[in-house]
Amino acid sequence: MPVALGGHFVKMRGMSGKPSEDERQREAKAILERVRQETDPQIGAHTQAALTRTGDHFMARDVDQSDRIEVLGSRIGRIASIGGFIVLALILANHFS
Repeated sequence: MPVALGGHFVKMRGMSGKPSEDERQREAKAILERVRQETDPQIGAHTQAALTRTGDHFMARDVDQSDRIEVLGSRIGRIASIGGFIVLALILANHFS
């Protein structure tokens, strides 16, 4: 007989009160499925926003678009910073190898 407990229905067990292995597995799968459904959309939206902000930053969409020299200089500087970071990371990795 199902009983409401904290907004969830819990099936009452026999006299021993111990769940069978099948019941435990079904319950675990149901919990994992609920967690997956609740977290997947949040993770996807956060990742999409982070990638969009990063793309906007490196394409210099945050500077005055009417000043083409500023836009071009910002793009060159930001892309050069990626190149510098990669070079320094390779030097550091080579140093500790």
